[in-house]
Amino acid sequence: MTSSHSTPAPALLCVGEALIDMVPRQTPEGQAFLPLPGGAVFNTAIAAARLGLPTWFWYGLSTDMFGDRLREALAAAGVDASLCRPADRPSTLAFVTLVAGQARYLFLDENTAGRMLTPADIPAVPAQVGALFLGGISLVVEPVGTTIEAMATAFAGDGRGRLIMLDPNVRPGFIRDEAAYRARIRRLIGLSHIVKLSDEDLGWLIGPGDLADQARTVLAMGPRLVLVTLGGRGAHAFTATFDGQVAAPAVVVADTVGAGDTFNAGFLAALAEQGALDPAALASIGAEALLAALAFAIRAAAVSVTRIGADPPWRHELAAEPGSQAPAVSSTGAS
Repeated sequence: MTSSHSTPAPALLCVGEALIDMVPRQTPEGQAFLPLPGGAVFNTAIAAARLGLPTWFWYGLSTDMFGDRLREALAAAGVDASLCRPADRPSTLAFVTLVAGQARYLFLDENTAGRMLTPADIPAVPAQVGALFLGGISLVVEPVGTTIEAMATAFAGDGRGRLIMLDPNVRPGFIRDEAAYRARIRRLIGLSHIVKLSDEDLGWLIGPGDLADQARTVLAMGPRLVLVTLGGRGAHAFTATFDGQVAAPAVVVADTVGAGDTFNAGFLAALAEQGALDPAALASIGAEALLAALAFAIRAAAVSVTRIGADPPWRHELAAEPGSQAPAVSSTGAS
């Protein structure tokens, strides 16, 4: 994919959790846990920067050794973390265990650098930022959930017409007040131009039913575009007049951690390369361009799943990596 415009791409601001995944590893002495930088929004920021999109990140980053690791990872990818003020609180830890092949999580999140962010901590958004990405478990807990919603509301209402993308990345086991969380997600959907949901997220949010009908229910809440990921089966894009699907390439899966986050970054990077990282351009995007962005996002995610851990590709890798071939595309309607 090559850029269709000569002006610099607007920057992306990713707002949401950064944490340390404590991943189980077997040692001669028994099971141990390997600390790895992670978090859905953190992963999206890393992936977006690696794909060439100018990217900023904001969340609470601790002054402890884990906070240092998170900053180092952001810097290595080229993410600007200067909005993150050092916090004298601990980093969030997420211990991962496998039970019958399924991952279960123990979050140590009380009084942490990210969770305790308040609206008073919201930074001024740099002028070059043209798009906001938010989501993840940071929308579940307080006071940070209220803080991020307040930031998104201000961003949407500042009159500059900038784009917002939401990925709730629903984790039902982490939710304590389901009614409050559902209400927040619906409000944020109403503020967003793009909403990405896995098919599992969509079922949780809307209930069982036909995928297209479920997506149209989300579109009726306000966004212009709904993306639905289907794991190894690819992804759908839905607008008011268009339904397109791109199949995922066949790859050898090593680890699915961070695949959805890489998909988000890939889609936004593709929009930026097309000069469509703003609401007006998104509203007039053609079917071919939309499907090209969807295919690029799927290609990027396909590379990430061939690697252990959340390790998204760099932009130069995609031409030579699995998934670089043209994907299978189908569509109905016109956008």
